[in-house]
Amino acid sequence: MKEYGLFDLIGPQMIGPSSSHTAGAARIGYVASRMAGGCVKKAIVTLYGSFAETGKGHGTDKAVIAGLLGFAPDDDRLRIAPQLAKEWGRDIRVEFSDEEMKHPNTAGIVFENEDGRKIHMTGASIGGGNIEIQSINGMDVSFGCDYPTLLIFHQDRPGVISSVTGVLAEHEINIAFMKVFRNSRWQNACMVIETDGEVEDCLVEQIRSENQDIVEVCKL
Repeated sequence: MKEYGLFDLIGPQMIGPSSSHTAGAARIGYVASRMAGGCVKKAIVTLYGSFAETGKGHGTDKAVIAGLLGFAPDDDRLRIAPQLAKEWGRDIRVEFSDEEMKHPNTAGIVFENEDGRKIHMTGASIGGGNIEIQSINGMDVSFGCDYPTLLIFHQDRPGVISSVTGVLAEHEINIAFMKVFRNSRWQNACMVIETDGEVEDCLVEQIRSENQDIVEVCKL
């Protein structure tokens, strides 16, 4: 029998009306914001399935924009996020698609940071404010940011994983969950590490600098 926690029963702390269509959408946008280093300068959001059909009524479009601006699901500014995006010079557009996706509450986001680095991310709101990030730049992934999360892009080489886990162990950071995704053997890979505690920025820099096969480290 599945065990349920208090969060599953009462839902997330959020601005309504819907945990799936509002809180989940905001969290998807927030993950993109963190991947962009906290500043999304330009983005095209495509809403699919139920997100597209009922998104306007549930404020899904506003919620995703709020997340892209770095707002939490319970931030009062969620309702005026589109106006704030314009005032802050952020070029964020939301489109609605009738294309069928694997999950009905899906958002695809193509976004750029201040340096012009472009990322394509797909995420789904799976209920109760929970999310699943499903792809990044065409690579299939699966994580939900339920814990403090490190997203590490690297070349698929021997020793990369041990160099990262060694830094965490040295500083007594316990790994709750860890997954490694890759396009193919010896090619680009993505390491997702969820930890029991926050990882300080100085450790992120140490992880990035100690192995030349690590391309980027994002703290989500």
